[in-house]
Amino acid sequence: MQNNSLKHAIDLPNPISGSFFHANWAAPSHVKTLITTRNGGVSQGVYASLNVGAHVGDNPDHVAHNRALVQAQVPVPIAYLNQIHSSDVVQAAHSVNSPLNADASWDNTGTVACASMTADCLPVLFCDRAGTVVAAAHAGWRGLANGVLQNTIAAMGVAPIEIIAYLAPAIGAEAFEVGQDVWDAFCQNHTEAQSAFHSIGGGKYLADIYLLAKLILKREGVTSVFGGEHCTVLERDSFFSYRRDGQTGRMVSLIWLEK
Repeated sequence: MQNNSLKHAIDLPNPISGSFFHANWAAPSHVKTLITTRNGGVSQGVYASLNVGAHVGDNPDHVAHNRALVQAQVPVPIAYLNQIHSSDVVQAAHSVNSPLNADASWDNTGTVACASMTADCLPVLFCDRAGTVVAAAHAGWRGLANGVLQNTIAAMGVAPIEIIAYLAPAIGAEAFEVGQDVWDAFCQNHTEAQSAFHSIGGGKYLADIYLLAKLILKREGVTSVFGGEHCTVLERDSFFSYRRDGQTGRMVSLIWLEK
């Protein structure tokens, strides 16, 4: 099942057809983004082909080649993180040479790109309306429930009303089956989160991770939110999906300030 909106969202920055697209949002022109698909790299088998995840069992030389392909599109170093499903946020420049254990990063210098690697979890890109600071968060359900978005907003150091967010490709509401523990994590303290869950019986639900993120952002005062139209599970030809395939690669969503 292919979402045709991807065809309209792709704005290719290089000749590798279908490898990258940009966030479609109302950010300042000097705030730059790049979001990879699964296509255009050298990885083989279950990792085919633009896998940038160095922790998933892929050939390290292939991962390095793929990361070089992505880096060639970005004029500043990419600050990959060692993502651990936490709510920790770091300054991106500190994670360039040796990836830090964290799930979000921010930058206000224009010397580094913030990165979020995913294969179903939700990547959230942030900037402020003036274009002075950017951030990227990796938000699985645990990170969302434990405050990774709230911590990222706080780290940016600007008023939440001045922040713009973009929800990059993640698992869609039709594919994200969860248990009672996930419902409890979001709904016990915030009854409005119940609107993001559809009961399918037996203590199971279909969860809308995009809506959960929007509700959290709204509570924090972030009212300008874009994206959230893709499903990494259903759009098999475009995205890696851990939920769908188990052993698989990773995409990356990037944001940086152009000097």
